[in-house]
Amino acid sequence: MANLLTLLASTASTLDAYGRVLETTQNNVSNASTPGYAKQRLPLAALPFDPNAGTPGGVQAGALESSRDQYLEQAVRRQTVSLGAQQQLVDSLTSLQSLFDISGQQGIPKALNDLFSAFSAWGTSPNNQATRQAVLDKATVLAESFQQASAGVADQEQAATQLISQTVDQVNHLVGQLQQLNNLAMAGNNKDPGLDAQVNSTLENLSQLVDCTATRQADGSVTVMLNGNHVLLTEDHQYTISSLESMPVSPPPVYPNAPPGVQVLASDGSDITSAITTGKLGALLNVRNQVLASYLGDAYEPGDLNRMAKQFADRVNNLLTSGNITSGPPPEMGVPLFTYDGSSDATIAQTIAVDPSVTPDQLAAIDPAANVSNGIALALSQLASPIDAADKIDGVSYSEFYGEMATRVGTALNDAKGQVQVEQSLVAQAQSHRQQVSGVSLDEEATILVEFQRAYQAASKFITVLDQLTETTINMLQV
Repeated sequence: MANLLTLLASTASTLDAYGRVLETTQNNVSNASTPGYAKQRLPLAALPFDPNAGTPGGVQAGALESSRDQYLEQAVRRQTVSLGAQQQLVDSLTSLQSLFDISGQQGIPKALNDLFSAFSAWGTSPNNQATRQAVLDKATVLAESFQQASAGVADQEQAATQLISQTVDQVNHLVGQLQQLNNLAMAGNNKDPGLDAQVNSTLENLSQLVDCTATRQADGSVTVMLNGNHVLLTEDHQYTISSLESMPVSPPPVYPNAPPGVQVLASDGSDITSAITTGKLGALLNVRNQVLASYLGDAYEPGDLNRMAKQFADRVNNLLTSGNITSGPPPEMGVPLFTYDGSSDATIAQTIAVDPSVTPDQLAAIDPAANVSNGIALALSQLASPIDAADKIDGVSYSEFYGEMATRVGTALNDAKGQVQVEQSLVAQAQSHRQQVSGVSLDEEATILVEFQRAYQAASKFITVLDQLTETTINMLQV
């Protein structure tokens, strides 16, 4: 009788183990599409069978195990942060490229070509009032084109600044979510697969924005580090970051009127901008502080748009003021055509204009050195295809210099687009590898479900037989 009861208890324990396996399988199926979920497994162990020693055998369920591989999780996050950076570069550079036309049909290239044509026509008819007026008109259009280009890049800077602020807020928000999940884990829920899924899904979202590393602690919480150096989260303590526009203090700015850079600060106020080089935030900082600043300037560089506007305006003004309006006597000297705010070389493009007091009659066409009536006009027309180094900027013509600025954007954009495809492939590979290890396969779960359903049914049948034997034995004893 004792053996029958022992077998009954052993089989009941086996049924309980099988039932827990079925529950685990059902939970896997239910969460197959849950972001961040890793399949769970309940290991079973055979109990020793030795009737003489009173050990009836059976099956015992072990502790629930997660298939999550932290190395694979980190691999996915590492590729995700690179993809986030390249995608943001494509978005930002696409907007910037639209400001630089290289077809010659609009903007600065067209205005330059039109002005060069006006100079050439003026050189052919130096005393013609219409050709002189055309020079003024085309010069005005060129100045306005510089202003528009400068304003366009400034708008891009403002948009990038706002995106940096929003991205910093997103980082703090996601880390805040992880802080709440840490609290739940430390409250005793660190084995909850649903909580684990939320943590890893949130970390993957965070990795699109910044390069972060996550370390699991014994209490179930995660410690999150920015770029491996700056703590964002430890246990239930969050360390927020912030952004602001500011000019550097040391060394002192050479161009204090230039647009200020954007800094990202740690919770203690220290500057961690240089540590953020990838992810969406890293790409935005690069575009804002490097790419756009190369056109509009920063504390230490005037920017290529400003350099081009200043050098062109100065060269035209120098040529005009070296000539004469009339040969006299006495000769009347030429006047400058362009004006700009000379207080800072970083504001030339936005302030360049044609002096409204200059009239067509004040354009100096006469070259007194060569005693040529159209010498200055011809010298100005040669700016289109310069030979003299003084007529060039960085060793090339003004049109070529502008083309190099536009090409710089286009090349960077093409590189980013190509890199996006590479990173998408690497992310897909990392995710596929992770899916193979820890993802839920409905076919696999169906096989396990059928297997343990049958095992459960067999154990149930065995209990039924034991029940009948026990009843028969009891009846025999009563007789």
